[in-house]
Amino acid sequence: MQDQRWHGISPYEERYGFARGVRLGNVIHVAGTAPIAAEGSPTVDGAYAQMIRCGEIAQQTIEGLGGAIEDVVRTRMFIVDADDADDVGRAHGEVFGRSEPAATMVVVAALLDSTWLVEIEVEAIVRDSSESIHN
Repeated sequence: MQDQRWHGISPYEERYGFARGVRLGNVIHVAGTAPIAAEGSPTVDGAYAQMIRCGEIAQQTIEGLGGAIEDVVRTRMFIVDADDADDVGRAHGEVFGRSEPAATMVVVAALLDSTWLVEIEVEAIVRDSSESIHN
C-alpha cells in the first residue's frame, strides 16, 4: 500500500520537514493547520475567521488526497484564549458539522505564531459510496 502526501502553502512544511496531509489506505491525517492566508490574501483576524481559514486548508488537503469533508471523523482544536471557544466552535460546526466528528478543544499557552488564535488537526476515513457513518 503506497502512501500519498499533500503539500500546502505553509512555509513551515519545507522548513520543518513535514507534509500538510498524509493518506495511507483510506485514512487521511491532516497536520496541525494554522490560519495561514492564501498567497496575496490578507491575514484573517478573529478566532471565528481563523477557524474558517483552518477548515478551508484542511478541506483542500482532504480533497487533494481523494477524500471529502464528510469523511472527517476526528478534529482537535487548539486555542490560546478560552473566551474564543464559542466562536471557534461555531466555525467548526459550519465547516465540519455535516460529518459530526469526534472533537476536542484545548486551551494552550501559545501557538507558533503569536497572531494565530487557533490551530487544528483533522483525521478522515475515506469510505466508498455504500458506507455511511450515520445511523
